[in-house]
Amino acid sequence: MAKQKPKGKLICIEGIDGSGKTTQAKKLVKNLRSRGYDAVYTTEPSDGKIGLLIRDFVLSRKDRISVALEALLFAADRVDHVQAVVEPLLKQDKIVVCDRYVCSSLAYQGAAGLDLNWMDCINRFALKPNLTLFLDVSLEVGLSRLRRKKSVMETARNLKNVRDVYLDLVQQDRMILLDGNEPVDKVAENVLKVVLKELKQ
Repeated sequence: MAKQKPKGKLICIEGIDGSGKTTQAKKLVKNLRSRGYDAVYTTEPSDGKIGLLIRDFVLSRKDRISVALEALLFAADRVDHVQAVVEPLLKQDKIVVCDRYVCSSLAYQGAAGLDLNWMDCINRFALKPNLTLFLDVSLEVGLSRLRRKKSVMETARNLKNVRDVYLDLVQQDRMILLDGNEPVDKVAENVLKVVLKELKQ
Protein backbone atom coordinates (compact mmCIF):
# COMPACT_ATOMS: atom_id res chain seq x y z
CA MET A 1 0.00 0.00 0.00
CA ALA A 2 1.34 3.42 -0.98
CA LYS A 3 2.26 5.73 1.85
CA GLN A 4 -0.40 8.40 2.36
CA LYS A 5 0.80 11.93 1.67
CA PRO A 6 0.54 14.23 4.71
CA LYS A 7 -2.36 16.68 4.58
CA GLY A 8 -0.40 19.38 6.38
CA LYS A 9 0.17 22.67 4.60
CA LEU A 10 2.70 25.46 5.09
CA ILE A 11 1.17 28.90 4.60
CA CYS A 12 3.48 31.92 4.88
CA ILE A 13 2.51 35.54 5.45
CA GLU A 14 4.95 38.23 4.30
CA GLY A 15 5.10 42.02 4.30
CA ILE A 16 7.14 45.01 5.35
CA ASP A 17 7.14 45.95 9.01
CA GLY A 18 3.77 47.51 9.84
CA SER A 19 1.94 45.63 7.09
CA GLY A 20 -0.26 43.78 9.60
CA LYS A 21 1.15 40.36 8.77
CA THR A 22 1.37 39.20 12.40
CA THR A 23 -2.20 40.31 13.08
CA GLN A 24 -3.40 38.61 9.90
CA ALA A 25 -1.42 35.40 10.51
CA LYS A 26 -3.02 35.03 13.95
CA LYS A 27 -6.47 35.90 12.58
CA LEU A 28 -6.01 33.30 9.86
CA VAL A 29 -5.23 30.61 12.45
CA LYS A 30 -8.34 31.59 14.43
CA ASN A 31 -10.55 31.63 11.32
CA LEU A 32 -9.25 28.27 10.13
CA ARG A 33 -9.80 26.68 13.53
CA SER A 34 -13.38 27.96 13.56
CA ARG A 35 -13.89 26.04 10.31
CA GLY A 36 -12.51 22.81 11.70
CA TYR A 37 -8.92 23.03 10.45
CA ASP A 38 -6.08 22.19 12.84
CA ALA A 39 -4.04 25.37 12.34
CA VAL A 40 -0.96 26.48 14.26
CA TYR A 41 0.83 29.86 14.33
CA THR A 42 4.62 30.13 14.24
CA THR A 43 7.06 32.91 13.42
CA GLU A 44 10.56 33.79 12.28
CA PRO A 45 12.93 34.61 13.81
CA SER A 46 11.94 31.51 15.75
CA ASP A 47 11.84 30.97 19.50
CA GLY A 48 14.84 28.65 19.22
CA LYS A 49 18.36 29.51 20.35
CA ILE A 50 19.42 30.94 16.98
CA GLY A 51 16.19 32.93 16.68
CA LEU A 52 16.73 34.42 20.13
CA LEU A 53 20.32 35.27 19.14
CA ILE A 54 18.99 37.11 16.09
CA ARG A 55 16.59 39.16 18.21
CA ASP A 56 19.35 40.12 20.66
CA PHE A 57 22.39 40.33 18.39
CA VAL A 58 20.91 41.50 15.06
CA LEU A 59 17.59 43.31 15.49
CA SER A 60 18.32 45.17 18.74
CA ARG A 61 21.58 46.79 17.62
CA LYS A 62 22.02 50.45 16.76
CA ASP A 63 24.25 49.61 13.79
CA ARG A 64 23.54 46.89 11.27
CA ILE A 65 25.91 43.91 11.13
CA SER A 66 27.27 42.43 7.92
CA VAL A 67 24.32 41.70 5.64
CA ALA A 68 25.83 38.37 4.61
CA LEU A 69 26.10 37.39 8.28
CA GLU A 70 22.45 38.41 8.74
CA ALA A 71 21.40 36.16 5.87
CA LEU A 72 23.42 33.21 7.19
CA LEU A 73 21.98 33.57 10.69
CA PHE A 74 18.40 33.73 9.37
CA ALA A 75 19.06 30.69 7.16
CA ALA A 76 20.48 28.76 10.13
CA ASP A 77 17.49 29.70 12.26
CA ARG A 78 15.21 28.56 9.46
CA VAL A 79 16.81 25.11 9.30
CA ASP A 80 16.39 24.78 13.07
CA HIS A 81 12.82 26.09 12.93
CA VAL A 82 11.80 23.74 10.13
CA GLN A 83 13.32 20.67 11.76
CA ALA A 84 12.17 21.40 15.31
CA VAL A 85 8.74 22.92 14.68
CA VAL A 86 7.39 23.01 11.12
CA GLU A 87 8.11 19.48 9.89
CA PRO A 88 6.73 17.75 13.02
CA LEU A 89 3.52 19.79 12.73
CA LEU A 90 3.12 19.02 9.03
CA LYS A 91 3.58 15.30 9.76
CA GLN A 92 0.64 15.66 12.15
CA ASP A 93 -1.38 17.01 9.18
CA LYS A 94 -1.62 20.49 10.69
CA ILE A 95 -1.92 23.76 8.80
CA VAL A 96 1.20 25.74 9.74
CA VAL A 97 0.84 29.51 9.39
CA CYS A 98 4.30 31.07 9.44
CA ASP A 99 4.79 34.79 10.12
CA ARG A 100 7.80 35.45 7.81
CA TYR A 101 9.84 32.84 5.96
CA VAL A 102 12.34 32.64 3.09
CA CYS A 103 10.92 35.61 1.19
CA SER A 104 11.66 37.84 4.19
CA SER A 105 15.35 37.02 3.84
CA LEU A 106 15.24 37.65 0.11
CA ALA A 107 13.51 40.99 0.65
CA TYR A 108 15.42 42.37 3.64
CA GLN A 109 18.91 41.19 2.78
CA GLY A 110 18.27 41.49 -0.95
CA ALA A 111 17.31 45.14 -0.44
CA ALA A 112 20.74 45.61 1.16
CA GLY A 113 22.48 44.30 -1.93
CA LEU A 114 22.87 40.54 -1.44
CA ASP A 115 22.44 38.26 -4.45
CA LEU A 116 19.05 36.54 -4.39
CA ASN A 117 20.38 33.39 -6.04
CA TRP A 118 22.98 33.01 -3.29
CA MET A 119 20.27 33.43 -0.65
CA ASP A 120 18.10 30.84 -2.38
CA CYS A 121 21.13 28.54 -2.24
CA ILE A 122 21.74 28.93 1.50
CA ASN A 123 18.01 28.40 2.09
CA ARG A 124 17.78 25.26 -0.04
CA PHE A 125 17.06 23.12 3.02
CA ALA A 126 13.92 25.11 3.80
CA LEU A 127 10.63 23.46 2.91
CA LYS A 128 8.81 24.99 -0.02
CA PRO A 129 5.58 26.67 1.21
CA ASN A 130 2.27 25.59 -0.28
CA LEU A 131 1.27 29.24 -0.37
CA THR A 132 2.92 32.59 0.38
CA LEU A 133 0.86 35.76 0.75
CA PHE A 134 2.30 39.27 0.54
CA LEU A 135 0.31 41.94 2.38
CA ASP A 136 1.18 45.10 0.51
CA VAL A 137 0.89 48.46 2.24
CA SER A 138 2.26 51.87 1.39
CA LEU A 139 5.45 52.91 3.13
CA GLU A 140 3.55 55.64 4.98
CA VAL A 141 0.96 53.20 6.31
CA GLY A 142 3.59 50.70 7.40
CA LEU A 143 5.66 53.26 9.30
CA SER A 144 2.58 54.81 10.91
CA ARG A 145 1.59 51.42 12.39
CA LEU A 146 4.94 50.82 14.12
CA ARG A 147 4.21 51.72 17.75
CA ARG A 148 7.12 49.82 19.26
CA LYS A 149 10.79 50.72 19.11
CA LYS A 150 11.98 50.32 15.53
CA SER A 151 14.63 47.73 14.73
CA VAL A 152 17.83 48.49 12.84
CA MET A 153 16.12 47.43 9.58
CA GLU A 154 13.05 49.63 9.93
CA THR A 155 14.22 52.86 8.32
CA ALA A 156 12.09 54.51 5.64
CA ARG A 157 14.74 54.08 2.95
CA ASN A 158 15.31 50.42 3.79
CA LEU A 159 11.60 49.54 3.91
CA LYS A 160 11.08 51.16 0.51
CA ASN A 161 13.80 48.95 -0.96
CA VAL A 162 12.40 45.91 0.86
CA ARG A 163 8.94 46.52 -0.58
CA ASP A 164 10.44 46.82 -4.08
CA VAL A 165 12.07 43.38 -3.73
CA TYR A 166 8.81 41.89 -2.44
CA LEU A 167 6.97 43.28 -5.47
CA ASP A 168 9.58 41.70 -7.75
CA LEU A 169 8.99 38.36 -6.01
CA VAL A 170 5.25 38.76 -6.67
CA GLN A 171 6.03 39.27 -10.37
CA GLN A 172 8.04 36.03 -10.25
CA ASP A 173 4.92 34.22 -8.93
CA ARG A 174 6.62 33.39 -5.63
CA MET A 175 3.88 35.19 -3.68
CA ILE A 176 0.29 36.31 -4.05
CA LEU A 177 -0.30 40.01 -3.44
CA LEU A 178 -3.16 41.19 -1.24
CA ASP A 179 -4.00 44.79 -0.36
CA GLY A 180 -3.01 45.35 3.27
CA ASN A 181 -4.20 48.96 3.29
CA GLU A 182 -7.83 47.88 3.67
CA PRO A 183 -9.56 47.55 7.08
CA VAL A 184 -8.26 44.67 9.21
CA ASP A 185 -11.41 42.55 8.92
CA LYS A 186 -11.54 43.01 5.14
CA VAL A 187 -7.91 41.93 4.80
CA ALA A 188 -8.63 38.90 7.01
CA GLU A 189 -11.59 37.99 4.79
CA ASN A 190 -9.42 38.18 1.65
CA VAL A 191 -6.60 36.17 3.25
CA LEU A 192 -9.01 33.44 4.34
CA LYS A 193 -10.59 33.25 0.89
CA VAL A 194 -7.24 32.63 -0.83
CA VAL A 195 -6.10 30.13 1.79
CA LEU A 196 -9.35 28.12 1.71
CA LYS A 197 -9.03 27.86 -2.05
CA GLU A 198 -5.54 26.37 -1.59
CA LEU A 199 -6.71 23.95 1.10
CA LYS A 200 -9.57 22.66 -1.01
CA GLN A 201 -7.35 21.82 -3.98
